[in-house]
Amino acid sequence: MSIWISLKLIGSLALLMYGMKSMSESLQKMAGSQLRHILQAMTTNRFTGMLTGTFVTAAVQSSTATTVMTVSFVNAGLLTLAQAISVIMGANIGTTLTAWIMSAGFSFNITDFVYPAFFIAIILIYSKKRKSIGDFLFGIAFMFLGLGTLRQTGIDMDLAHNQPVLDFFASFDPNSFYTTIIFLLIGSIMTMCVQSSAAIMAITMILCSSGVLPIYQGIALVMGENIGTTVTSNIAALTANTQARRAAFAHMFFNIFGVIWVLCVFKPFINMVCAIVGYNENLVKGTPAFMANAAKLSFVLAAFHTIFNVSNTFILIWFIPQIEKLVCKVIKPRKTEEEDDFRLRFISTGLMLTPELSVLEAQKEIQSFSERIHRMFGMVRELLETKDTNSFVKIFTRIEKYEGISDNMEIEIAKYLDQVSDAHLSDETKAKIRAMLREISEIESIGDSCYNIARTLNRKLKGKEDFTESQYEHLHQMFELTDDALSQMQILFLGRKDELDANRSFNIENEINNYRNQLKSQNINDVNNHEYTYAIGTMYMDIVQECEKLGDYVVNVVEARMGTRQKGA
Repeated sequence: MSIWISLKLIGSLALLMYGMKSMSESLQKMAGSQLRHILQAMTTNRFTGMLTGTFVTAAVQSSTATTVMTVSFVNAGLLTLAQAISVIMGANIGTTLTAWIMSAGFSFNITDFVYPAFFIAIILIYSKKRKSIGDFLFGIAFMFLGLGTLRQTGIDMDLAHNQPVLDFFASFDPNSFYTTIIFLLIGSIMTMCVQSSAAIMAITMILCSSGVLPIYQGIALVMGENIGTTVTSNIAALTANTQARRAAFAHMFFNIFGVIWVLCVFKPFINMVCAIVGYNENLVKGTPAFMANAAKLSFVLAAFHTIFNVSNTFILIWFIPQIEKLVCKVIKPRKTEEEDDFRLRFISTGLMLTPELSVLEAQKEIQSFSERIHRMFGMVRELLETKDTNSFVKIFTRIEKYEGISDNMEIEIAKYLDQVSDAHLSDETKAKIRAMLREISEIESIGDSCYNIARTLNRKLKGKEDFTESQYEHLHQMFELTDDALSQMQILFLGRKDELDANRSFNIENEINNYRNQLKSQNINDVNNHEYTYAIGTMYMDIVQECEKLGDYVVNVVEARMGTRQKGA
């Protein structure tokens, strides 16, 4: 085998992988939000969940994308783990469509259809409204070009007459169980290294079609690919939360269980698949029908992949509650971290796929950020009522820590959104990201206001004077209004835009402004009447002013979230 042919083989595999990636991403871009709604709506029971996973994965040509979406919904509480497992089962069936496309590519010269697709794609790609369709056509054209080149490379390699290759595979006993295990491990390791089961499937088809690799060993490689692709998702989920790791483990369990029972009935199962396709494994080289028979090998591999996953799903779909219990026992929550520790709950760079999915994860993280800031304000309210110095210091230190966490969360979410912005985005997604960047900036400012109020209360504690009963009463009332504003902000984060009304937030902000103006006038009179000193009055008004600023920040978040502006603002 010449170096040129080897490079051609590697290049055509790269072209195939790039084409599949481009096609998958463009499809997700075109139908991202619809896919999310389908996943949410169609998982009412294990069977609809399985069918949904099948069709969505077949549509976007990426089981990983379906799995990531599913995990995101589990994180958000939109799907249970049991529902997620049924979707993942369906995703395994849907991904087998790729093998059928590839087997078709190995049966005839598919490159004849490539060049018209390139021509149409380049026209569409310069059209603003049709750009995603152009990207999809480019992806499918590259994929078919890669398949066609692989097919031709397989012919050029002439593996059937390559003695070193023949000797290597002849060194394995085709009837030995250990040979099957070795090829299964080879398939797993190669898939883990390449991180593309499609690429390894293509190599397997070349080896089998050329007559070099017996069908039994070829199918062992396909079984290994099924395990290898789940190891990749488990590695990606290592940094994710507990539910994500459980979903990834359920995926691995599904495939490993399937491999184990198929190994128990290995040859009868494969013979059944061969019979369905019409392949005769007993034909030897030199017989008239050998070449026509060998041409069916790619379809045998595709059929095995489909029947394996369909059969495995049919067996395990009845035991989803038991699988759920098993994965929960195996994957236990990490030692409970202190609530005050800085960590991102939903964003996981290892699982980041397309802009649509990434935006969904970022939205959940921003919601979590706002909940944390609301808790921070709750500490400030507690601080106002605390007279004991030790308790005061403890709460103040916690608020100080939260302020640092707030700064870090803003930076990390912004960095994540910046990474998403590097991709080709639709105008809608660009607008979402701009709005989200504004949201995190304003939420961080709310945290700053909370910290400023705490610092003012700390100054008051160190001084000799205290607020009057009337001042405490007014501050409690102002804090109540501010808390209402924060609570309303949380409601807007939880619901759908078209079902929510921003006017409630705007009305609360007006109440805060009016109350601030009232307290400001009253403060001047009280100082003049010597009700309290100017110094304590200044600290009192600093807190009131900070609450008013906090209300403004809340309104800014609401405006960014709802895509609207307050009248008269």
